Amino acid sequence: MSVIKIGVTGAAGKMGQTLIREVAASEGLKLTAAIEHPGSSMLGVDAGELAGVGHMDVAVVDDLSAVVGEFDVLIDFTIAAATVSNMEICAAANRNMIIGTTGLDDPQIRHLHVLGEHMAVVFAPNFSVGVNASFRLLQVAAAIFGDSVDIEILETHHRQKVDAPSGTALTMGKVIADTLGRDLKGVAIHGRVGHTGARKAKTIGFHSVRAGDVVGEHTVVFAGQGERLEITHRAHSRLNFAEGALRAAVWVMTQPKGIYNMQDVLGLSQAQ
Repeated sequence: MSVIKIGVTGAAGKMGQTLIREVAASEGLKLTAAIEHPGSSMLGVDAGELAGVGHMDVAVVDDLSAVVGEFDVLIDFTIAAATVSNMEICAAANRNMIIGTTGLDDPQIRHLHVLGEHMAVVFAPNFSVGVNASFRLLQVAAAIFGDSVDIEILETHHRQKVDAPSGTALTMGKVIADTLGRDLKGVAIHGRVGHTGARKAKTIGFHSVRAGDVVGEHTVVFAGQGERLEITHRAHSRLNFAEGALRAAVWVMTQPKGIYNMQDVLGLSQAQ
């Protein structure tokens, strides 16, 4: 297979630099574009030198439209407003995208699905293989326990993370709610976020902590009478997200236009 050309937006951020290092270390992938926001102090800096892997002859720029013809797949782990603009540019140029940005609202997600008619996109709240395995484990646990237990979702992230609960925590809640035939918005979030007092039946609790430099921790508690089951995933570095995103970038190049998720990439969507 020919070399896949990768663009990374948010290149100067921690996740962007991790992605650049992983692209540099991967066979069959080549970094060909690195984008930052206008006014960034990193504009003009070589992306490889920025990420600590040596000169790559790819300067950081602030105009995605100027380099959209340089890559096959754009990897975007930025913020919702920037991602929406990037989607428009990539759709117009028929470029594929890997989107790990969280916090997109419903109209933005609907717009993404419209743009998916013009490009192939993997859009997921979490690109970790371990987290996506946990989604399947949660389905199994929810099906076994049903309404016989209380369900709480606890998540911890670094202090800079804006959205709460995290996109991963909300997806965990949706996986459980769908398995139990519940409406996540009507039952789960309304029932517990910011709630004090007695535990209500048939709700899913969400609890968010923002502190320090925690990359990401998620625990789902199934608590019954006399026992409890906890399913936990801890991210020790951003490396697992980057590896998953690059795996998705390779996969998406062989797919027809449309919107996919990491379960599709891992072949779990049709698994029983």
